[in-house]
Amino acid sequence: MSAPFEERSGVVPCATPWGQWYQTLEEVFIEVQVPPGTRAQDIQCGLQSRHVALAVGGREILKGKLFDSTIADEGTWTLEDRKMVRIVLTKTKRDAANCWTSLLESGYAADPWVQDQMQRKLTLERFQKENPGFDFSGAEISGNYSKGGPDFSNLEK
Repeated sequence: MSAPFEERSGVVPCATPWGQWYQTLEEVFIEVQVPPGTRAQDIQCGLQSRHVALAVGGREILKGKLFDSTIADEGTWTLEDRKMVRIVLTKTKRDAANCWTSLLESGYAADPWVQDQMQRKLTLERFQKENPGFDFSGAEISGNYSKGGPDFSNLEK
């Protein structure tokens, strides 16, 4: 079980006109398809705590206020294979109850089914973090998993 949880269990992507975004307990990933052969110098990317902006070759691809806050100093972007920009944002609130329902306040919302799957995945990831000796990567969950699932923190051990 040395691989990260999302590598073992997969991700729940939210498709967009420019690519997709998905999340883990701690991070939000944005994958933007760009024209093949794009160079890093063609990319303008601005990452702030609550804002993201991406332009390629002077053409705005993505710009707006993020759904929730991130740690600005930890945000990164990379150009992969000269055809995709991957932006990684670190969430300020890193728990299963902080499931982003959209990338921006004004757009790129996950449909209800995808939101449900994202919340299930984050709840299982939370269980994995709380119980490192078990593997929840292939588990199914039902019942109360919204807002991060049940709170077992006050149970006696």
